Amino acid sequence: PEIMAQFVGCVRGIGEACRALSFPVVSGNVSLYNETNGRAILPTPTIGGVGVLDEFTKSMTLAFAHEGEAVMLIGETRGWLGQSIYLRDICGREEGVPPPVDLAAELRHAEFVRGLIRDGLASAVHDVSDGGLLVALAEMAIASGIGAVLEAPSGLPAHGFWFGEDQARYVVTARNSEPIAERAKVAGVPFARLGATGGRVLAVAGERPVPVDELKARFENWLPAYMAGTT
Repeated sequence: PEIMAQFVGCVRGIGEACRALSFPVVSGNVSLYNETNGRAILPTPTIGGVGVLDEFTKSMTLAFAHEGEAVMLIGETRGWLGQSIYLRDICGREEGVPPPVDLAAELRHAEFVRGLIRDGLASAVHDVSDGGLLVALAEMAIASGIGAVLEAPSGLPAHGFWFGEDQARYVVTARNSEPIAERAKVAGVPFARLGATGGRVLAVAGERPVPVDELKARFENWLPAYMAGTT
C-alpha cells in the first residue's frame, strides 16, 4: 500500500504541474515490478513530452557558444540540499525533504528564458536539475569544450550554492549581460552574474580548477568501464 500511495502522489503531482504549465502528456509508463538483484527501484512514473518550435533557427543548446561571454543564473538559490545528489553521493546520506516547487515561479522563469531565446539575447541555456548549479555548468562545458571562470555572488555556504537543487533555475550565457539583467529587474525574476566563459578549465573561486577534458573523460568513460567491470 505505501508503494502504491507513492505512485498516486507522483501522478497527482504530475497532473498539477501539467495543468499549471499547460503541458500536454502524450504518453507515459508506470512499471510496477522493476527491481535489480532483488532490490526494488524507486516508484517513478515516466512521461513523454513533445515540443514544437515555430522557428528552428532560434533553437537553443546547452553548449557554451563562445569564449568571453557572461554566465548568468536565472532563479533564486537558497542552497536546498534535502534529498540532493550531493547529500547522497558526497555525504552518504538520503534524508530531508526535496526542494519545494513553486509552479507559478516555474512558469514565470521559463517564459522569461524563452523570451530571451526568441529575441536572440541568449547564446546558450541549460536548466538546473539533479546535482545543482555546478553540475549544470559542467555539462555546458563538456558539451562545448569551453571552460569558465566562476564565483558565487552569495552569502550561502559554497556547497549549498553550487550543489543545492533549488527549483525554477536556468543558466544563461550571452555576449552582453546588461539587457538581460534589466529585463529580469522589470520582470521581477531573480538574476545573478556568475562569471564568464573561456579557457579550458572550469574554475570556481577558491577551488582547484578542473580541466574540461578531464570532466569529459570521466563523464564519457564511466559507463563503458562499469559495463566492462573495471570501475
